[in-house]
Amino acid sequence: MRDRKELETLFHKHGYTDFKWVEPIDVVISQWVRTKCMFGCGNYGHNATCPPNVPSVEEVRQLFAEYRAVVIFHFAHTVEKPEDRHAWTRGVNQELVKLERALFLAGYYKAFLLCCDSCYLCPDCTGTRGTCKNPRLARPSPESMAIDVFATVRRVGFPIEVLTEYSQAMNRYAFLLIE
Repeated sequence: MRDRKELETLFHKHGYTDFKWVEPIDVVISQWVRTKCMFGCGNYGHNATCPPNVPSVEEVRQLFAEYRAVVIFHFAHTVEKPEDRHAWTRGVNQELVKLERALFLAGYYKAFLLCCDSCYLCPDCTGTRGTCKNPRLARPSPESMAIDVFATVRRVGFPIEVLTEYSQAMNRYAFLLIE
């Protein structure tokens, strides 16, 4: 991988200042996260970027082994109503995809983004990758890829807690894999 300073300059150019570098081996990938997706998330089987439309847990481990670095981007935000969260994360994710594209154009052709929430690009997801209306923009979330976000971000000192009310500030995280 080339100079991290070069990449950090690109991150700053796109408005990202709250991030940390981690080794891919330090990202916690766990079967229990996938199981929670299967039994606890309404997007399971209904979103083109959620299980079962994503790689298996073992395939995710193999994917991370092919990268040299991961950048975790932190976003803190408060919403007034639960439904406001998706509009906010949709905007954040659309900007992050632009950053992924900028890295690609800068020669980091393997750059791959895991968004800070489920896709939510379309009001009505088709539910499968094959019929996705935005396949070039749709990205999975870290959780859909079996990443234990809580354990991973706590390892590097980022804040995260289980929220009991929507009036509490959310700490959301996106992961960018870089070669």
